[in-house]
Amino acid sequence: MPTSSFLFALLYILTSISIINGAQLILVNNCNESIWPGILGGAGIATPQSGGFHLGSGEEVVLDMPEKWSGRIWGRQGCSFDSNGKGNCETGDCFGQLHCQGRGGIPPATVVEMTLGSSTSPLHFYDVSLVDGFNLPVSMKPVGGGIGCGVASCEVDLNICCPSALEVRRGGKVVGCKSACLAMQSAKYCCTGNYANPNTCKPTLFAHLFKAICPKAYSYAFDDSSSLNRCRASRYVITFCPPQ
Repeated sequence: MPTSSFLFALLYILTSISIINGAQLILVNNCNESIWPGILGGAGIATPQSGGFHLGSGEEVVLDMPEKWSGRIWGRQGCSFDSNGKGNCETGDCFGQLHCQGRGGIPPATVVEMTLGSSTSPLHFYDVSLVDGFNLPVSMKPVGGGIGCGVASCEVDLNICCPSALEVRRGGKVVGCKSACLAMQSAKYCCTGNYANPNTCKPTLFAHLFKAICPKAYSYAFDDSSSLNRCRASRYVITFCPPQ
């Protein structure tokens, strides 16, 4: 009959394998107020926490993500929900629901995007994107570092230096900075239509501004070379309002 020490070792090995095949995401709220992370997985992919939850200032939560999980995570701010999980947020709102359940955040919102392995590659790909605008500083990096692993981030509060044409205000306060696409609503700024390829879609004046302030984040749709990170780690930490 197996001994207790053997069972413990077997359990440890199985747990380690599950973490290696997938990844743990440690979400940390370093902001001085509550946020409500939203999570959107790819089609047919299970989403933890029903796609949204509350995270108080100074709190953190650990999410076990399955192998090959792909999706996005963003922070919502200024939220209020009733006992049924219905309400709204000042930024990043997912159509009035606490649990986003397959709904994306309404721009502007700073988005962390990732693909944790695929059928063709064991590598993890991740980035911080300003393509949908900005609401909160955020970063993603592997715990303990790793070979070839980088930091994806926009650690500066872009709301402070947001051009007036892109500002989103609530109660006289700038709570978000629109992307040029959202503000201008044109194919040139949205990289759609005739501009839906890297040869015709070029960074705009606003993209250059975002890039100068947040060089480790996507500033427009085809900003891959300096913004997309490739890694293979078992744990990553996503920090909202990371220390500078």
